[in-house]
Amino acid sequence: MKPNSASARLLAALLSLPLAAQAPLTKAEAIPITASLPDDAEIQKVIAPLAAEIRASFDLPLVQAPQGLFRGRRGEENLLGYWVADVMRKAAEAATGSPVRLAITNAGGLRSNLHPGLLKVADIFELMPFENELVVIELTGAEVIQVVKESIVRRGGEPCSGVKAVVQGAPDAATLRVTWADGSAIDPAATVKVATSDYLYGGGDSIPTLKQGRKPFTTGLTLRQILLDECARLAKAKKDLEAPAPGRYTIPVPIQEAIRDKKLKL
Repeated sequence: MKPNSASARLLAALLSLPLAAQAPLTKAEAIPITASLPDDAEIQKVIAPLAAEIRASFDLPLVQAPQGLFRGRRGEENLLGYWVADVMRKAAEAATGSPVRLAITNAGGLRSNLHPGLLKVADIFELMPFENELVVIELTGAEVIQVVKESIVRRGGEPCSGVKAVVQGAPDAATLRVTWADGSAIDPAATVKVATSDYLYGGGDSIPTLKQGRKPFTTGLTLRQILLDECARLAKAKKDLEAPAPGRYTIPVPIQEAIRDKKLKL
């Protein structure tokens, strides 16, 4: 299901419209964009049928989410982000045909919650309005731990799948323990596959160690599309969308406050 195909056709149609002949620009004038501006008849002829198709596709039902999924606030864990990271890891394993030990995304890229009830295509577009792509890279175990550390210092722990992190001690002398999700130790020298977005791999959102990833594999899959596909898979299996279990980050309140105030020493 690719509900954004009508959007692509709409953009192509608008770009193909001929430009009216213009006199040399001698004066610029700021014109406020308000409802009083008249519609352009030629543009409306192109927009109307495709806009109707886009609205209809956005209204398509996906899957039931009885409890909804939420980003969390004030120290709560980002269960919505955990779900997104889980879907990323599963899609990366399918794309590469090999195990992917960690998936990580950024909370700032998740732009809305998924509220309880029947989810529609528009809900996933509101959650993930960007065209970010799924990328798989290779990191050492030591680099995996560093990625998690950077995400904690930056934002209290970015949404992840495959690891657990525990921060202990005082804010001015905290310690961090990172294991795989099953509690087993991470071998610092081992090389593992990691799923992330092209945005984070490119250096976005201050997780610099991700930029060191080797053998990058761009899957050609957008994060939005893999979420749509996962919802469709659940619906086909007659399953609801449920929130993942919490517990991927354990961070005491004083340390959360130190992270907020940029005073954590880790």
